[in-house]
Amino acid sequence: MASRTRRHVLMAGAIIAAGVGAGYAGMSWWHGRDATAAPATRAGPAVVVGDGVQGPLGMAWVPGGEFLMGSDHKLAQSNERPAHKVRVDGFWMDRSHVTNAQFAAFVRATGYVTTAERKLDWEAIGVQLAPGTPKPPDSDMVPGAMVFVGTPEQVPLDDYSQWWAFVPGADWRHPQGPASSIEGKDDHPVVQVSYDDALAYAKWARKRLPTEAEWEFAARGGLEQATYAWGDDFAPQGRLMANVWEQKGQRFPIVKTVVSAQAGGAVGTSRTGTFPANGYGLYDMTGNAWQWVADWYRSDVFVLQARSASVVNPTGPAKSYDPEDRGVPVDAPKRVIRGGSFLCNVDYCLSYRPSARRGNDPFNPMSHVGFRLVADANDWKRPS
Repeated sequence: MASRTRRHVLMAGAIIAAGVGAGYAGMSWWHGRDATAAPATRAGPAVVVGDGVQGPLGMAWVPGGEFLMGSDHKLAQSNERPAHKVRVDGFWMDRSHVTNAQFAAFVRATGYVTTAERKLDWEAIGVQLAPGTPKPPDSDMVPGAMVFVGTPEQVPLDDYSQWWAFVPGADWRHPQGPASSIEGKDDHPVVQVSYDDALAYAKWARKRLPTEAEWEFAARGGLEQATYAWGDDFAPQGRLMANVWEQKGQRFPIVKTVVSAQAGGAVGTSRTGTFPANGYGLYDMTGNAWQWVADWYRSDVFVLQARSASVVNPTGPAKSYDPEDRGVPVDAPKRVIRGGSFLCNVDYCLSYRPSARRGNDPFNPMSHVGFRLVADANDWKRPS
């Protein structure tokens, strides 16, 4: 049995800011359209996809413009408020998450070793813990990552350690533990990648992570203040529009077959492009896997931005600040993740909305966190 200190280090250092939906418990009354919401309006041009000559291959053009960032909807958490005007320039964006096949090509070309494949770094973990937390023995600082393992029956939704576990040997090749595999999943989002891993891939690919403002503008797909990336109906004409927990047939976090942490968890990503693209031709902007973005996380950044008469191409705060995350220093390093994942559901997490946002430890790879990249219009040059 792991010691209390070890559990505290591995769980608190990796999960506390995991973005698994804290704060949405008890909201199962909501499902579908808000009858009081303003109708979503379509804006923006037809889908433009680069072919390697007229734009970067496989990337969609996001035209930029002014939009209302954040939300004052009744579903919005305090960190999404208030809705405020922001302008972003146009940019190219990956149509889907970076996939297992794409990440594998990067690793083959560079020999890169991900955060989850390295020995745990106490300096990175310690800043996420209360001052004075003792360092565990080196024998406990093994490579691994956080894995969703579920529960066999309904449990209170205020203790995420019941459905998450730190699994030695979990990494991008083995996202649910050492006995799991990505074989046959080349076109699934790569997960178990840290913020640093995403930056390393971006440098190799000559792209970058989107800013939080760029990500939200793109996720909205030309719909101003729609509840979801596709409109105001959760499942229009009964059709599911994203890989979220509602597909699983049971209440979160129950899984039909609970698999041990060592053998791997029970649910996961779907193939990119399984669900319809949004108005800009982008797949899985919400659902499937959370997405790293460039900004440091401040829970009150929208309040600060709303005080300015003009917000153009914001790049986020200078450092993290999150007084709402109990048990973690308010200035513990966090980067923004967006979009929700296959674990989001109506009972616990409603983060499959374009305005939903979380802060996550940048050294924290998890089985439901991936990324996609963007390229500036002026940085892309057609091949000679």
